[in-house]
Amino acid sequence: MTPLAFPPLHRRLPVVSATLLVIFLLVLARRIGGETTHLLVASSLLMFGCCWASAAHLLGGGAALRLVAIGTGFGWLAEQLGSSYGWFFGSYTYTSVLGPRLGDVPVVIPMMWFALGYVGYVISNLIVWQDPVDGPASLGRDAILALLGATVVTCYDLGVDPYMVYVLKAWIMTKTDGAWFGETVQGFAGWMTVSFAILFAFRRLARVRPAAERGDAVVPTMRHVLVPLSVYAGLMVFQVLLGYPVEARTIALFAMGFPLLAAFAGLLRWQGILARPAAATHASGAALPAATLKEAA
Repeated sequence: MTPLAFPPLHRRLPVVSATLLVIFLLVLARRIGGETTHLLVASSLLMFGCCWASAAHLLGGGAALRLVAIGTGFGWLAEQLGSSYGWFFGSYTYTSVLGPRLGDVPVVIPMMWFALGYVGYVISNLIVWQDPVDGPASLGRDAILALLGATVVTCYDLGVDPYMVYVLKAWIMTKTDGAWFGETVQGFAGWMTVSFAILFAFRRLARVRPAAERGDAVVPTMRHVLVPLSVYAGLMVFQVLLGYPVEARTIALFAMGFPLLAAFAGLLRWQGILARPAAATHASGAALPAATLKEAA
């Protein structure tokens, strides 16, 4: 009897990431009906697994592993310093709501730093380059792209922070009269700093290998790149429905919706679905001779 032959893991990654995405969105929807520690931890683990599988498919296994290491390592260290010494985000203490801890930090928190960092990486690439994957670049370009990705990540925090503190009581802030619905604005500076460090370190240290350069790997298509965008969209819808206070729901819609829409437009350009009309191309300055542009400058 001939044993069943299974395709290698790197060829199954699109199916794995899509399956985990569907389960993640279902668990996220279940959380709308009532939050529990088990559901929250389960959704965080599913988001982590979905993003890891997606990153391994889009970037290559080695680059994805480096991003996991950088995201979870930097994320845990920042949160440990924050909860112990008040660095980055202000003074706070985690409760038992988010499940088991490593030191003072719930295990799911550094996992979320990786997942959000990966999503921010893809969205920033789609916005700027109309491509989900970016190759080696200069120091300045990496810094700009990392800053854009950090902004995408921090847009998520605008709505989730008050919800996590006042509804879930996932952590307790020492200062309870901050300028952002009771939250301290310092937290957003911390989110920008930590997410920028994660994305900048990844862009400088990782050698990304797109599927086209990995032999028999599955070359990404539009539906594959929709996986990280769907993770971000799912988090946005959750905040729009359950954000606290109610003003945060509108903020989440526009703060997260704008980069999501811009990234989707970039995705359509990448696939050739959205293209500039030929007449507009000929009429644009890009079509002028170089000498004419130099003279005009």
